[in-house]
Amino acid sequence: TAIRDNLANRCETIEQAYEFMLAYAAQGLTGDAGSQSGGQLRELLSRAASALDGLSDQYRALVEAERLHPRDTYEAFLQVLSRDAADARAAMELVLAQPSISSQTVDNLNASIHVRALLTDLFLIDEIIKGHR
Repeated sequence: TAIRDNLANRCETIEQAYEFMLAYAAQGLTGDAGSQSGGQLRELLSRAASALDGLSDQYRALVEAERLHPRDTYEAFLQVLSRDAADARAAMELVLAQPSISSQTVDNLNASIHVRALLTDLFLIDEIIKGHR
């Protein structure tokens, strides 16, 4: 369905950014100015932050469209996902707002409990949703 495709694209965008951030953090760069990977980092982080906007609403639409139950249990988890997505997005936007992004900054973002909680939420809901095909 269109909702599942939208969610798959959003999750892929977020995962691509995270994987790139892992590689960027390992480079030991003191800043992103003038580096190809720095430009790519900013692009992927921006796309990931955008993918987080309304993410829980898309999952909510899927729960409704596919009549998944118990609805109140899904809603409680989607509220957690909404908070975690907002927190991760705030962290990503803070990094993006910096004039220079070092590998150490990205390593700290990767280690952020907010980013890790978001990824875990996505893995969990994705696995559960797959079971309802």
